[in-house]
Amino acid sequence: MTPLARVMSWPVHAYRAVFSAHVGHNCRFQPTCSVYALEALEKHGGLKGGWLALRRIGRCRPWGGSGIDNVPD
Repeated sequence: MTPLARVMSWPVHAYRAVFSAHVGHNCRFQPTCSVYALEALEKHGGLKGGWLALRRIGRCRPWGGSGIDNVPD
């Protein structure tokens, strides 16, 4: 993982440690957004992985999609 991706993964880890258990387990996508974000950062680095994670979070809304949404290669 690149240094930028590592720094960008800190908020995701913080969310998972602090808020994830309290928000509930009702994610519309598989894998969950936090897992997707970490995988995107690992695969694509900080810039592209961060962009993919933001796009995914943007799709997570009541009128958005659902289902299986894996990180592209």
